[in-house]
Amino acid sequence: MSEASITMDAPFERSLLDTAPAPLVGTSVSRVDGPFKVTGQARYAAEHGSGDLAYGMLVRAPVGSGRIDRLDTAAAEAMPGVLAVITDARLIRNGGDFAGAAAPPHGSRDVVYFGQPIALVVADSFERARAAASAVRLSYERKPGVFDLAEVLDSAEPPTNDIFGLFLIHTEQGDVAGALKQAAVVVDEVWTTPSQSHAPMEPHATVAQWDGRRLTLHGSYQSPVTTRDQLATLLGLETAQVRVLAPFVGGGFGSKLGLMPEAAAAAIAAQRLGRPVKVALPRQHVFEMTGRRPATHQRLRLGADADGKLTTIAHETITDQLEGEMFFEPAGIATHLLYAAPNRLVDHKVARVNKLLGVSMRAPGEGVGQLSLECAMDELAEKLDLDPVELRLRNEPEVHPETGQAFSSRSLAECLRVGAERFGWTARNRAPGRCRDGEWLIGHGMAASARGNLFGPAKVRVRIDADGLVAVETEMTDIGTGTYTILSQIVADLLGVALDRVEVRLGDTDAPTSAGSGGSWGATTAGSAVYAACEKLRVMLAEAAGVTSGNAVFVDGMIVAGEVRRPLSELVGNGMVVDGATAPGTSNAHFSQSSYGAHFCEMRVNAVTGEMRVARWNSVFAAGRVLNTKTATSQAIGGIVFGIGGALTEELVHDVRTGKVVNRDLGEYHVPVHADIPDIDVLYLEERDRLANPLLAKGIGELGVCGSGAAVANAIYNATGVRVRDFPITLDKLFPGIMP
Repeated sequence: MSEASITMDAPFERSLLDTAPAPLVGTSVSRVDGPFKVTGQARYAAEHGSGDLAYGMLVRAPVGSGRIDRLDTAAAEAMPGVLAVITDARLIRNGGDFAGAAAPPHGSRDVVYFGQPIALVVADSFERARAAASAVRLSYERKPGVFDLAEVLDSAEPPTNDIFGLFLIHTEQGDVAGALKQAAVVVDEVWTTPSQSHAPMEPHATVAQWDGRRLTLHGSYQSPVTTRDQLATLLGLETAQVRVLAPFVGGGFGSKLGLMPEAAAAAIAAQRLGRPVKVALPRQHVFEMTGRRPATHQRLRLGADADGKLTTIAHETITDQLEGEMFFEPAGIATHLLYAAPNRLVDHKVARVNKLLGVSMRAPGEGVGQLSLECAMDELAEKLDLDPVELRLRNEPEVHPETGQAFSSRSLAECLRVGAERFGWTARNRAPGRCRDGEWLIGHGMAASARGNLFGPAKVRVRIDADGLVAVETEMTDIGTGTYTILSQIVADLLGVALDRVEVRLGDTDAPTSAGSGGSWGATTAGSAVYAACEKLRVMLAEAAGVTSGNAVFVDGMIVAGEVRRPLSELVGNGMVVDGATAPGTSNAHFSQSSYGAHFCEMRVNAVTGEMRVARWNSVFAAGRVLNTKTATSQAIGGIVFGIGGALTEELVHDVRTGKVVNRDLGEYHVPVHADIPDIDVLYLEERDRLANPLLAKGIGELGVCGSGAAVANAIYNATGVRVRDFPITLDKLFPGIMP
């Protein structure tokens, strides 16, 4: 077996993907895993299990802060089919984060949020387990708790740690207070965003089975290796004793990054009973115990001179989180780099509450931070009597405004200009509340979009078998983003084989370790490792053919160089295998890397009922090389819809007396549906980022969320003349302002 590795220490001036004879990368290839999904051959977590499978149901705390004194399990244990009621100190309190192998907080006696798992009932059917769980009786002591961010804003403190080393807690430059006093125009307002639920299509589920001292989990995980490592720590095992399988994952949005309560419970129960155990969370349990986007309280202060040049940007965020947890919502993360201004302040604080764990959710930080920043920019443009697009163009930085780093690539200005022309921005409504079509008020809004481009270490194994079939193995997952297809396309282009001659095997911790699906870096990190392996295979194949790889063309399953035309199957013998790896380097450290975009939106608001409708939408993005136009566009549209939901409907409601999640299913937690969304026009600009990775591509999956909600809010203001800064913008907040 050979090895190949690429570290990004210099610009990738020549990518082999640029010279593929009949490229698939960059085209609209349909998902290779699609047929498996529509025919039911793709097996998701809860579909696994043998004939002696047992079923677990978690018992949850009925109090938001307190201590469980006693569990009366006699009635539950006497019910038909009940196998055990498990109370174990290793039952985890809440999910783990994406970083590290440390076990999440565990122990089932001390309660810190309503719905916290405290026991597991196991029975011979799901229905019996569910019935028995409701029969467990609890004695508990209530303790004072904090269930509302608004009550503890004054006690907020800086986070104890910058998780991942990516989310800067506090940066400050210049004299913010002095510059605001001297500014010709100032915006100083507060925006609030609520908790949100990930609500993936596939609920969290795990099937656990022991074979001697080795544990196998079938589960729904974005990062199987993180789940493996954290579970091994929790159970006192070596990582080699745990195998996690997640070949198909029905969405996650950040809620499946670390070890979750159902996985730990299933593993403990399966070991105790000596048989496989499935713990599949009902939708209500997903809402109650798997994590949420933290709520935020954001103060934005912008100062500008009379020409619209920003002199000051100050973005201060308070977010809520459980005591002792490190994660915070980094709402100012895009504020660091979007606009130039000599006087700057970005600050984050955390207020401790007794609510469900705050975790990463699609575009953590940018998703809610750009709601406030881009709305503040709209208010500033109005005060300056300046086109909002022009305001942004006038404040385009040449280098990173805080660090002075050069941008690896930055096409935000082009996105703004192209998007404005494509949307017909010059013909927009200019006077808030003045454009009307019968009962409908019509408004237009826009917002910029930015999402940091992350790059992490990843490994893959690429094998060419004697029959010419190519197999790719990696622990990387596909959570609906198209990983199976993207990796297949890269192999097909680099080795010159047909797409149906490539088999990608994902989601197995026995395979080489990837960076996981999170942060919009999955395809670029794993894809870069595939690139490294295929580059090495090209050299090995060329040597076997007696030619130089630099002069060879790989096409139609053959290597062609001058008069030499040899099928790959003739050159590989019993097979060729290369382990490919990639890692960040000085290029990633020394350059500011982000994807950018611009959103343009037309809203219609009924002047009689207050009903809000998204009528027209255009977005333009620049994210390096687009690897698959179809899957990229799908991701962009999904992100935009996500942002529209954040602006208009999504709010995880907690009872301020107990912290209980009130709207804990998709009947009460409102997300946009097809009838709410018009045709969405998405355009990707032609761009190559040679400092990002060998693919010259940047992350796409979370870019659509960033700024899209602000475009909605700005369009609603333009339609009605009413500013709503408390998201989501619901009828009760908007309608009083438009009543005659």
